[in-house]
Amino acid sequence: MSKQRFDSVWDVIEDTPEAAENMKLRSTLMTALKNHIAHTKMSQAQAAKLFGVTQPRVSDLMRGKINLFALDALVNMVAAAGLHIEMQVREAA
Repeated sequence: MSKQRFDSVWDVIEDTPEAAENMKLRSTLMTALKNHIAHTKMSQAQAAKLFGVTQPRVSDLMRGKINLFALDALVNMVAAAGLHIEMQVREAA
């Protein structure tokens, strides 16, 4: 039995490389938002107001409900939080 190695859990879980890349980006943005909320000690209500979403939406974010968030929504929330996104695109290994 050979042991196959993966760079990310998303590479194992998702059916296509495209879906895995999408999930990697979403999880990175969600983690950044969660860390920002924790670092600034914002309440979910304060974060919701800042991000322009509802408090239950922030609750979904904090609980890691990744399937409820599209990339564009997360990018908008990150920008509203005053954070900057940098992206790097390179050849697949």
